[in-house]
Parts: sequence; C-alpha cells; structure tokens
Amino acid sequence: MTGQDWIEKDFYAALGVPKDADAAAIKKAYRKLARQYHPDQNAGDAAAETRFKEIGEAYAVLSDPEQRKQYDALRAMAGGGARFSAGPGGPAGGGFEDIFGAMFGGGAGPAGAGGPRVRYSQPTSGAGFEDILGSMFGGGGRRTGFGGPTATRGADVETSTTLPFRAAVEGATVELVVDGRKITTRIPAGVNDGRRIRLRGKGRPGVAGGPPGDLLITVHVAEHPVFSLDGENLRVTVPVTFSEAALGTTIDVPALGGETVRVKIPAGTPSGRVLRVKGRGVTTAKGTGDLLVTVQVVVPQKLSRKAKEALEAFAAESDHEDVRAELRRQAAAR
Repeated sequence: MTGQDWIEKDFYAALGVPKDADAAAIKKAYRKLARQYHPDQNAGDAAAETRFKEIGEAYAVLSDPEQRKQYDALRAMAGGGARFSAGPGGPAGGGFEDIFGAMFGGGAGPAGAGGPRVRYSQPTSGAGFEDILGSMFGGGGRRTGFGGPTATRGADVETSTTLPFRAAVEGATVELVVDGRKITTRIPAGVNDGRRIRLRGKGRPGVAGGPPGDLLITVHVAEHPVFSLDGENLRVTVPVTFSEAALGTTIDVPALGGETVRVKIPAGTPSGRVLRVKGRGVTTAKGTGDLLVTVQVVVPQKLSRKAKEALEAFAAESDHEDVRAELRRQAAAR
C-alpha cells in the first residue's frame, strides 16, 4: 500500500466507524463486515471479494496504533483525501501549492499580501505525488522537519492452522485468510504440534516505504489413534503378551502407510522398552527418521484354570528374586 493510497482511501468509511472510534469498536466492525463479505459466503461475487479486500486493508491500518496515527496525520495534511494537484485547487479550495505553502509559512495570497508564496511546479519526468512524498520523507526512515511519517516496518501478524496427522507427516499446502488476503504456503513434512513458521514479508504493510512485517503461523497437529510425532521420528506403542516378552518373538508392527514391519522382541523384554526400526519415520529435507516401538506387556484380566495352574507352577519354579530390592535401597538412600 502506497502513500497515495492512504491519501485517497477513507478507512473509517470502509469499516463504517467514526474517526474517534476506539480499538474495540473498530475490531467489532471489522469482524461483522468480514463475516458478511467473506469469499466463502459470497462465492463468485467479485464485488464482495473487492469489498472484503477493502475491509482487510482498512483494519490492517486502523488496528495498529502507530499506523493509525500516521494515517490520520497524512490525511489531515492532505485535507481529508483529495489528490494533490500542481496548481490552484479550484472551487474546492487550495491545492498542492496552498497546502505546502501554508506549512512552510507562505501566505495564501500573492507575494506582498501576507508573505512570500511558495510555489511547487509539477515534475515533467512523469513523477507523481508518490515520488514527491518519497523524496520528502527521505525514503530511508528519516523523519522530516515538518513531522511527516517515518519509514516504519509493518507489524507482524499471527495466525494458526490445524493439520491432519498424515498431512503433518508428509507436508501440506494450506490456504489462509489474513487481514482479508488469501495466502497460500507450504507446511514442511514432519511439522510437530505447536511449531511456529515465519513467512517473511507476509505481515502488514510498512509505512512510508518501510518493509512489510512477517506472518507467524502456529501449526497444530490433530492426534492420531496409533502414532505420534517426535521430531523426525514416529512413535507407536505395541502390546505384547507376557509369554512373548519373556520368551521372545517376532511380531508385525503397523506403519503409517498401512503396511506392517517385522520387529524382533528379544527374550526378557520388559514393559516400556523402546525398539528402533531404522528409516521408517518421517522423510524431510534433512533425511528420514525412525519408527520407535514402545513395548507394552499386557497382563491378562481373566485366566483359565489351566493357565492359572501353569502360572502358579512358574512362580514356584522361579528363583524368587526380590525385584523391588533396588527400589527400597534407593528410597532409603534419599
């Protein structure tokens, strides 16, 4: 958005609020109009889409205290929105010369009738008001002697999006609506829940030639009933029976694509041990992670008579090792 846009566009009128409206009134008006003219509610309506964009532009400036202050000052300097002209302003009043002549102390009449009149001629090289404004404001962040706007970086904007688990693992292209603008971006593969992605220059526009701000996207990942993300690794918890854990076995473990992988359970594997399957995790630009399999030993809730007798025989034949001795020793040491 250029300085001339600020001169010509009445953002207060776009939102239907008075010039002294507070921040809450501006936000309320924006939300109401954004819902009314949102493209999803007005499919194929070009006029509604244009109006939606105007609402977003207006809110982007008026919701930022510094930008609003500078917008009000520039509009007041320009007499409320008329384009500066090279000569007298005609029936409506003073033009470019009158405004800047008055600002620098020149009188409204000819020389000798109130002081020397300052005259500015229209450049012949094709330069317009924006070029003049840029040279007046220095183009590099310097504040002019008569209080013009400073080149200021635009504000950062924060938003969020939620991805299905599979999309977070594989990466996805998402479309966001921010301040009335549609922004399409690629979310990289392996993004974890809560990660923030920064899009440079996609925030609110700068002021008086300043650079735009950034867009910060917080990504939320929907939970999966079986898998979870751990950096570039996938995690899965697999139940095994007591006899499988004690004697050892090989089991089929589900992978994210729907296939299975063979995993060896060593004899004597305790509940909670993590087994690693190389190269079956998330594929990113940096490489591919692993599948981390957590073993969960399942204790049967009901036993048949023969199974109970077998366990009792097992207990009788065991070496009666005190498996809690180390726990008591560590507790006493503290």
